[in-house]
Amino acid sequence: MKTEDLFNKFLVEIANQVTQNAYTIWFSKLEIISITNNVISIKVPMEIHKKMLGETFNSLIKDTFFAITGINYEFKYYLEEELQKEEETENLSAVIEKETPNIIWNTNLNPNYTFDNYVVGNTNKLAYVSAKAVAETPGIIHNPLFIYGRSGLGKTHLMQAIGNYITEHSNLKVLYCRSDEFMNDFTKIATLDKGSNTMNYANEFKNKYRNVDVLIIDDIQFLVGAERTQTEFFHTFEALHNANKQIIISSDKSPDDLKKIEERLRSRFMWGLPVDIYPPDFNLRCDIIREKIKNTSIENKLTEDIIEFIANSCVNDVRHIEGTIRRLLAYTAMMVPEKITLDFAKEALSDCIDTNMYISNSISSIQKAVADYFQITVEDLKSKKRTNKVVKPRDIAMYLCRMETEDTLLKIGLEFGGRDHSTVTLAANRIEKQLKNDENLNTMLKEIRNKLK
Repeated sequence: MKTEDLFNKFLVEIANQVTQNAYTIWFSKLEIISITNNVISIKVPMEIHKKMLGETFNSLIKDTFFAITGINYEFKYYLEEELQKEEETENLSAVIEKETPNIIWNTNLNPNYTFDNYVVGNTNKLAYVSAKAVAETPGIIHNPLFIYGRSGLGKTHLMQAIGNYITEHSNLKVLYCRSDEFMNDFTKIATLDKGSNTMNYANEFKNKYRNVDVLIIDDIQFLVGAERTQTEFFHTFEALHNANKQIIISSDKSPDDLKKIEERLRSRFMWGLPVDIYPPDFNLRCDIIREKIKNTSIENKLTEDIIEFIANSCVNDVRHIEGTIRRLLAYTAMMVPEKITLDFAKEALSDCIDTNMYISNSISSIQKAVADYFQITVEDLKSKKRTNKVVKPRDIAMYLCRMETEDTLLKIGLEFGGRDHSTVTLAANRIEKQLKNDENLNTMLKEIRNKLK
């Protein structure tokens, strides 16, 4: 939310809480100047407004802003002539510093990582929505934003998309780095000879990491075991957070699971919003493949069968999908086939994916095996259909996923059209109960398990 939009929302809320006469006299002529370091500066028409707003309406103003943002602000009120004096002072400072060369700030951001090309599905939607909110209102909500999930799920893409959005829509200073870069920069201080060089480098280090508006730290788990670096990061975190600067962190584990990170750091990671990203489900994998082949030589040559084949074969992470597509592109460029068939795709990808969809008991392989056994489609299993032809196979598939895989109930539910964990539990319990008295069901399950083996 932009500063002007935030202030307009504040005025609307105030109008609903005071009389029309009070609003017209004391609030209708107010103008927002800036929001800096938890201080909101407001332009007022007359000296008396300072007294009324600062005393009579002070609690109402504070409570209203807190209700909108969740932040306790302090307020400063300025007359037009006071602002003009400040502007003259700033202009004088600008003249004095005119000959100071402009330094191009290196954000370390990859411009290719944007929200526009980030593919959203059930397994990453919450992380995406949270990231977009932070990008639009840095330092106001979700601070810090802590994104976690195993490697290859798109955490780096999402974090850098925030940074690119902020740099495109504001003048805020953004810095992206991996935690090992932070650690290397810090430990370099200890390796320098004592003296002015060490002091200068230490100041450069603090200027790099603390003189920013948005700090994005990737893979914070690499600080495990580096106690002095953790201490320095703690002080950096404190300095930025106290100045209402946005902090964004990623990890392969949740804050609670980072047991070897200092407790005081882990507790601060929980101050904002921890949000996780799960491995992409089948539908999201298909969407990712379609996005990755856009504007390539094979964009119009891949049928849905081939897209689904790749999606069923690359069940772990986005990087596996990207590597598979690169391999298919290279093989196609070398062989120049008239068209890309399923057999050609299997041949091209034989070294980087397992072409037997039933080779391992993954959720997707179980879905495929059950769908083939009952002569329905995987999409039927994931759909909202409640016909007898679909309900029983869906229950069996969920039961097998629960029994044959190590995936969580939440992930299983997401792979079945975004259902919740309780639905998986109920389906599995139904099958478990029926198995006690239904020989035909026992036979079905045995045949499907044999197919999986």
